[in-house]
Amino acid sequence: MDFDIEIFKGKSFSSLMKDIYSNSSKKDRQINMLIGELRPLIKNVGDATVIVPLIKEYLEVGVKNDEHLVKLAAVVQRLVSTNNRVHAETGNSWMLSEEEKRQLMSELDEISETEKNINSKVVELTSKQTDIEAELNNIQDGLI
Repeated sequence: MDFDIEIFKGKSFSSLMKDIYSNSSKKDRQINMLIGELRPLIKNVGDATVIVPLIKEYLEVGVKNDEHLVKLAAVVQRLVSTNNRVHAETGNSWMLSEEEKRQLMSELDEISETEKNINSKVVELTSKQTDIEAELNNIQDGLI
């Protein structure tokens, strides 16, 4: 199967998959780093009640991030099976019906929209984390 077929100008299917995987891996590292930064801020039960919900949200973002890879794998699997079926029937490769094209484009649009939502959620959580860190520092300064 040829993964280097150009799906739109300057972008092959394999490079698109690589971009999605790289972005997913990068977000996973960022989320783990942000959670690691929050852990030391938990000094007592009060801190935990503020910070643990943030950690939960980061983990949820990570799960959604992994769902992208699952959806991408489903798209690839469909392409492979369709390519094999069409090639066996006609001798031509990469011929999808209009309905299959619409379904694949719909799935790619959904992945793209979810990616945008994840990006905005990470920005929002990072802002919340900064606010909480500042608040905890103020509280700790007041106790000293």
